[in-house]
Amino acid sequence: MTQGGFDIGYIADLARIDLTGTEREVYAAQLESILHYVEKLKEPDVEDIEPTAHPVGHGNVIRPDAVRPSLPAAEVLKRAPREVQGLIATPRIVE
Repeated sequence: MTQGGFDIGYIADLARIDLTGTEREVYAAQLESILHYVEKLKEPDVEDIEPTAHPVGHGNVIRPDAVRPSLPAAEVLKRAPREVQGLIATPRIVE
């Protein structure tokens, strides 16, 4: 079924999907609507507009590194479920 310059059967074959006759009509109409909308996106004059990677300017959102007090290693190891040679031991997850 050719509609609006495209063959919905060919597109279905490319996508490796089987469509009934009714589905072909429904999807052809939906695809026609999508393509019509895409054509509308070409209408605005954007000749003098600079391309942008992001619509709103933004800076670095990462906070600066700062040294802060932390727990002593001995205190952390006391709270660990298991300790091996001064390190926290965790269950093996890769066999």
